[in-house]
Amino acid sequence: MQHISLGFISTFSAGLVLSLSLIAAMGPQNAHILRLGLNRQYLWTTVITSTLADAALIALGVLGLGKLGGLSIHFQQFMLIGGTLFLLYYGGRAGLRCLTSPQKLEFITPPQPPNIIESKRQAIVMALVFSWLNPHAWVDTAILIGAASLAYGSPGNAVFGAGAVVGSMVWFVLFGAVLCWLGARLNQFNPWRAIDGLVAIMMLGTAIYLIRSLSLLMAQ
Repeated sequence: MQHISLGFISTFSAGLVLSLSLIAAMGPQNAHILRLGLNRQYLWTTVITSTLADAALIALGVLGLGKLGGLSIHFQQFMLIGGTLFLLYYGGRAGLRCLTSPQKLEFITPPQPPNIIESKRQAIVMALVFSWLNPHAWVDTAILIGAASLAYGSPGNAVFGAGAVVGSMVWFVLFGAVLCWLGARLNQFNPWRAIDGLVAIMMLGTAIYLIRSLSLLMAQ
């Protein structure tokens, strides 16, 4: 029982860490939330919608690729190799940004006029657009998390996916809270430099685990 409990926690934590490392990277979705936070516009509506939209993508990736992966060991190997290469590339870029980016942000001024979002319905639609019509979101949440979940088999992939959903929720809620607290003071420093450093560590760590899982799979 203790072994099962530790395995559950480990798998859940792995999904949470990978999800956080992918979502925390500065992409169109986070930039959109950042703009709304700085302008105090429908921030929590956007945060909740983005969380639910990412949860749907994660479920699609984990459950869909989990079923496909069960059909062929070669498919699992292909997805794990692709996921590992992507993580190594993405983690390396995040590490490079951490080492080379300036201490202060100079591009974050109150970026848009206060009427960029005019209604709650528009805020929801825009959040869905940045979540579901963004190719990076599909690659990060659906494909990459789905591919990584193959390393845990079934039902471990569902536990991994649940951890990824919680990781997405944690990021968006914390991001929204920080934006409410700091607001325009974000101009005074570069939070993304520290975030990029953490992203690089988490992604490279996950890539190492996937390489280990791939070697075990190829040995079968």
